[in-house]
Amino acid sequence: MRFQFPPLLGFIALISLWSVGSYAQEPKPSENESVFNVVVTSKSGKPRQGEIISLISQKSKKSFQGTTNADGKCTITIPSNDKYDIYYKYFSQQVKYRDIDVPGGDHRMTYTFSMKYDPPKTLTLKNVFFDTGKTTLRKESNAALDELAEVLKLKPAMVIEIAGHTDNVGTTEANLGLSAGRANAVRDYLLKNGIAATRVRATGYGESQPVADNSTEDGRQQNRRTEVRIIND
Repeated sequence: MRFQFPPLLGFIALISLWSVGSYAQEPKPSENESVFNVVVTSKSGKPRQGEIISLISQKSKKSFQGTTNADGKCTITIPSNDKYDIYYKYFSQQVKYRDIDVPGGDHRMTYTFSMKYDPPKTLTLKNVFFDTGKTTLRKESNAALDELAEVLKLKPAMVIEIAGHTDNVGTTEANLGLSAGRANAVRDYLLKNGIAATRVRATGYGESQPVADNSTEDGRQQNRRTEVRIIND
């Protein structure tokens, strides 16, 4: 099933001359810079660890990044006198949250910026390829799977299921076995790259959960897919 990102929620920008409270030890803004103290939580208020937050300059297109800690917090220092697009990373995709103006001049600003969101629980992996009719991962898949492994390392509490799917060409039994073998091939790759076995499940669903019409080549191609399903984040 294709997904859409939820609407942007929970923007709060509080401006002060210097950092206060839990950010007392963080960098202070210089004459030409501003400091962003970012707090990322779920919509229910649970801190989101391992979130990669990017502020991208609309002038220079330069990106400034931070990764949230166990409290869902990170600090990013950026040049003042610019407008920035704010993104969070969802696996391999950059999702725009909003933009913000950062004044220049003699302002020395610290921003406390709160982000609240619940990403989709299912993602279809792109650029993961298998040999035709086999469970062998092709080398072109390595980049996407390395990125998935990196996400899991940044989010140590995350538990996922790798779900394999096929079209309806062939027998039901053969498709079920093919999908399970492919899901396990992805799981094995993640385990070889340092992810604990208890954090990755693998299930083959065969042709039982189509997302498109199997009577067309385009539909069959959409149905031949590998998904990541988030069990716990």
